[in-house]
Amino acid sequence: MSEAAPTTSPAPTSPDGDGDTVKRRRWGWLLLLPGMLWLAVFFLFPTVQLFFTSLYDPSGSYVSGYAMTWHVANYAEAITDTGNLFVRSFLYAAITTFVCLLLAYPLAYAIAFKSGRWKNVMLVLVIAPFFTSFLLRTLSWRAILSDQGPVTSFLQTIAILPDDGRLLATPVAVIAGLVYNFLPFMTLPLYASLDKVDYRLIEAAGDLYSSPFTGFRKVTFPLSLPGVVSGTLLTFIPASGDYINAELLGTPNQYMLGNRIQAAFLTEHNYPLAATLSIILMVVVVSMVVVYVRRAGTEELV
Repeated sequence: MSEAAPTTSPAPTSPDGDGDTVKRRRWGWLLLLPGMLWLAVFFLFPTVQLFFTSLYDPSGSYVSGYAMTWHVANYAEAITDTGNLFVRSFLYAAITTFVCLLLAYPLAYAIAFKSGRWKNVMLVLVIAPFFTSFLLRTLSWRAILSDQGPVTSFLQTIAILPDDGRLLATPVAVIAGLVYNFLPFMTLPLYASLDKVDYRLIEAAGDLYSSPFTGFRKVTFPLSLPGVVSGTLLTFIPASGDYINAELLGTPNQYMLGNRIQAAFLTEHNYPLAATLSIILMVVVVSMVVVYVRRAGTEELV
């Protein structure tokens, strides 16, 4: 008779190994604790407080104070009174995002694949505007787009603008300021995504007789899609809530939702209205972001 093959029992788990795993998990939570506390104190708590403020009785005042009456009608009234500002804000933000994408993609592509030893220099030039105040950069556009400025004079000379035409205090000026200020937020994610692409894949597309456009559509753009999604989010979200560009480069006819919120908070002291508009803006933007990311097929970015 043949002897039965010896059976080997699994090695017992070391209790020390389990203890190390528990310690690592505890250290992980401890490392997360400062960031979680920061978010709780400076994001979660203010957001909850903002929500409660949006339900205050709107008949109160800065002097007499506001009472909590759970006035849900604040939301309907805010949407009815400022619906045009919502449309204008999202329209300006969408145009800004689209223009930034058109400008930033070729720039990011050139930095990633064509810049060679000048790559670091070009990246520094992209982020160089951040070395100057956001407010100062926007104010400089007042001089650039003024009625006697170089841009307006040139467009009048080539008959694109009439002699009495202007750029400042128009939607064009507001969108130009938004594009300039948020262009780096589009360029850097695109560069980070394109820089990870193996250029041999692009060359292989050419070797397989695809045209440059087909190779871009089938290879380059799909591989850079995470950067496109990140860049569009980083541009659209702050642009939709911006108020500096409309304040300095536009008129009340170009004011965005951020201008109304700023005026309600700081000038009118109408805290229920300001809080209501802020909550609506956050909910709408978050909903749009979730839908957009899922439609783009990059749910891991959420």
